[in-house]
Amino acid sequence: MDPETQLANSTPFAAGDDSDGHNEERRKLCSKCNRPIKVCLCSIIPPEPIATITRIVILHHPHEQRHKLATVPVLSKCLHKCDVIVGRRLRYGDSEILDSLHDVAILNPNFPHRAIYLFPGADTSPSQEINHWKSSKHIVEMSNYVLISFDGTWKHAREMMRASLSFLSKFAVQVHLDSDVGNDGGTIFNSDLILRKEPFSGCMSTMEAVAHCLRILEPNGIDIESSLIEVLRSMVKFQASFLKPMKPRPKLIKGGREGKT
Repeated sequence: MDPETQLANSTPFAAGDDSDGHNEERRKLCSKCNRPIKVCLCSIIPPEPIATITRIVILHHPHEQRHKLATVPVLSKCLHKCDVIVGRRLRYGDSEILDSLHDVAILNPNFPHRAIYLFPGADTSPSQEINHWKSSKHIVEMSNYVLISFDGTWKHAREMMRASLSFLSKFAVQVHLDSDVGNDGGTIFNSDLILRKEPFSGCMSTMEAVAHCLRILEPNGIDIESSLIEVLRSMVKFQASFLKPMKPRPKLIKGGREGKT
């Protein structure tokens, strides 16, 4: 297996001078959430992982491991059936559940797909709205879904999806959440300081997207979605308390007069 395609196990503050007491203090990690003690999130993570019928598989871009606001590490602590694979593409050998779905599809191409991968559609990769997919007559009696999500920047996620397509297309259906693709990106949060703004409203944090999908896929999806969104809100509020307020950008002065910003 490629070194970059393995289960996430890295921790922050792994390097530095051990003789520096301050750095040593910063390196102390919580044994449960794997975050520095100062920013431990255990108080907002459910004491027991949430049980779901759906299995979630997340391809986590290597660069996302460096982001303090990455939601996947928290999401994986909240859900019982959540597998995180660090890498830039999905392929045979990365996941037992995906391998088994691939093998079944090869033996019986007409077998209804129970795996979906979440990504907005395009002319080259048509996508079904997830509610429409679930309500189709071939899917309605299934319940043990597999939800695949790509975690990264918009650019990285698109690259990851395309690189994984030759594998995923054998056994999974591309779906998207109902959204207005023509509008600017937005999330459940108001501050641009907290989460990165995405190209359109269908893009959101991975944790938020998975929560919305589970609302549709799970029998008690409303409760699961509510629990995950509450954790996410608490996480963002907690992280925001450590951020310094940004000063407004000064207006540009051109020719002794205020220029347009």
